[in-house]
Amino acid sequence: MGNVSGLPELIVEELAAFCEMTGQSSSDVVARALQSYIRSHEKGNALYLSAPVNSLMKGFYEQDTFIYDLKQYGNFGLGTFNKLDGEMLMLDGKVYRLGADGSTHDVDDDTRTPFACVTFFSPDLVEDFEGDLDYAAFNSILESLIVSRNMLYAIRIDGVFRYVKVWSVKEHENYHPLNEGEGGKDRPMFEFRDIRGTLAGFYVPRFIKSLSMPGFHLHFLTEDKKRGGHLHECRLESAQIALQVVPKLILNLPITIDYLTASLNR
Repeated sequence: MGNVSGLPELIVEELAAFCEMTGQSSSDVVARALQSYIRSHEKGNALYLSAPVNSLMKGFYEQDTFIYDLKQYGNFGLGTFNKLDGEMLMLDGKVYRLGADGSTHDVDDDTRTPFACVTFFSPDLVEDFEGDLDYAAFNSILESLIVSRNMLYAIRIDGVFRYVKVWSVKEHENYHPLNEGEGGKDRPMFEFRDIRGTLAGFYVPRFIKSLSMPGFHLHFLTEDKKRGGHLHECRLESAQIALQVVPKLILNLPITIDYLTASLNR
């Protein structure tokens, strides 16, 4: 376990269980937890949006926000990449591209994104669940943890999954909205069975749906960090659900010709 002297016994036990489940060292977990806590207070507990999601839905897939820029506002989040080249997941400050082939790819800080939402993750609530949970039961549990539907929430779920179905997106040219594409060919599906992994994302109130996807929006990453995608359906065996209430929203408005001249009324 390393040197964790001075911590309450209950915290030490929980730390040991978490390290055993994730394969991380206690020093790494403590360092990341402290970093997340300090940064969340330095920056304020806020969700940063790199652009309104409406611009993405209109088919504007190229903006000038770099991954480096995102990391100034968070170590946890999701989104996509310029030209809609795969799904994005940020965990513990590292960004993963969840590609159209179902595999993950490294992402450089100079990669750009047309839409992403990030925060510094510091959970207010952590709950453990055991037993066979189908997708309906899983969603019911998430709903029960949402105290108010008028707030933003960051959600991380580490667990053992009996089944996971995800999708990703293929690279698209600008001005070609997905809903005008070729249906399933635009969003290939992938299935995983009996696998450990992490779901991460947000709950967004419906009244700001022009800014970010409303409801629960989660991306999945396998424990070995090699596969993943946008969650479509899952069945859980056991899980630890961590939830953070986020009371602030920071919205960036891109300064590009596409964005400045777009009609984003929906």
